[in-house]
Amino acid sequence: MNYSINELLISAMAKEIRNDEVTSVGTLSPIPAAACLLAKRLYAPEAVIRFIGLRGKLGDTFEETFNLAQRGEIGLFFLSGAQVDEWGNINLTVIGDFIRPRVRLPGGAGSAMLYYEARRVVLFLLEHSRRRLVPKVDFLTSPGYTPDLSTRRGGPSRLFTPMAVFRFDSALHRFVIESLHPGVSPAQVVANTGFSVEIGDDAEKTFPPTEEELAIIRSEVKEELIQIYPDFASRL
Repeated sequence: MNYSINELLISAMAKEIRNDEVTSVGTLSPIPAAACLLAKRLYAPEAVIRFIGLRGKLGDTFEETFNLAQRGEIGLFFLSGAQVDEWGNINLTVIGDFIRPRVRLPGGAGSAMLYYEARRVVLFLLEHSRRRLVPKVDFLTSPGYTPDLSTRRGGPSRLFTPMAVFRFDSALHRFVIESLHPGVSPAQVVANTGFSVEIGDDAEKTFPPTEEELAIIRSEVKEELIQIYPDFASRL
């Protein structure tokens, strides 16, 4: 069965969405958006899906999203970062020194608050490399674990990359490998991850997309996604 890495990620992320939750997706997030559309058709038809910054039946303004989050009504939020470290910290601010950065990024755009207020946060990266998965983020836009903050509703749950799925271990307060994607070896993941990961030769494999999922992704999901992310949808 032929499928792309994007289709595998869409399939895997769709399993995160639940019927009894409001799921929110940030801007510039076509893969989580597609996962939500797939989940609505197959796994969580009663889920409430909100796309930040988009108008229409699925859209929310930023203000609406923040209000929902502060009332504790967002169960799942999909979030990315320029850098992610093993403790679940994310950087969306600068690469390098803050005063004289090599790259100045767009900023958190409210992600610091949403990381605290959403009951579960699923992180995703579209590149699995040592420059993205780092030992320590250059700038802490939002922390993954805050032991002294009793009011935090949630935090990181999983991290999806083009090579693997990480699970946030609540006892260790760090990301650990949950599964490797088909065709990816432990050595490849170790070589391309900036922090220490332990992977046995018997590591679990991420389930590939089913024929039913692929058919829906390439038809119904693509047709709806093209209204939101036309360039990405045209490549599905």
